[in-house]
Amino acid sequence: MFFLFNVIIAVVLNVVDRVIGLPGALGILYNLAVLVPGVGVGIRRLHDTDRSGWWILIALIPVIGIIILIVFLAQEGKPGQNQYGTNPKEVIA
Repeated sequence: MFFLFNVIIAVVLNVVDRVIGLPGALGILYNLAVLVPGVGVGIRRLHDTDRSGWWILIALIPVIGIIILIVFLAQEGKPGQNQYGTNPKEVIA
């Protein structure tokens, strides 16, 4: 959901940028505003798959690193409990 809302907001800001004549200014400000929360979401997702948050740095390797990170983030979380806590899908409210 975090990624979906970011894409929607980015599209809207891109349209607004073009209407008011600022080439990407609002988009850049928005990207800076969601940088830290985005990294946090990525690290939490890696923890769900029982991997260290340091794996997010693999994205610094051109092309192949980003592909590997996408595969890690798209995998199903480890069922049950891991060293980072319980699976959020299995927590009973």
